[in-house]
Amino acid sequence: MSGAESFVPTPLFFTDAAAGRVRALIEEERNPALKLRVYVTGGGCSGFQYGFDFAETVGEDDTVVENGDVAMVIDPLSYQYLVGSTVDFEAGLAGARFLIKNPNATTTCGCGASFTV
Repeated sequence: MSGAESFVPTPLFFTDAAAGRVRALIEEERNPALKLRVYVTGGGCSGFQYGFDFAETVGEDDTVVENGDVAMVIDPLSYQYLVGSTVDFEAGLAGARFLIKNPNATTTCGCGASFTV
């Protein structure tokens, strides 16, 4: 490398913990085409709500964020609310779940599943 390359930070962060959980689910399902789909919908106790699903396809306008050999996809409408966010996975006394740390959220509910911008 010449050193002239510039590094552009990823607007969304896909942690190793979240990628590891996706990788485990891909192995369980025996489907290497699965990707974590992250989205935002209206509703929830704070106005918007996070959602997680698994998808095999990527839409033409989707943003793809990779971590190693697994990927996360976000539709363009949801993307605008998630720029700068970190998608993580935690397992604890309250159970195991994907979660989003969103610096754009002005308020969040107690469970962290909904937010206001």
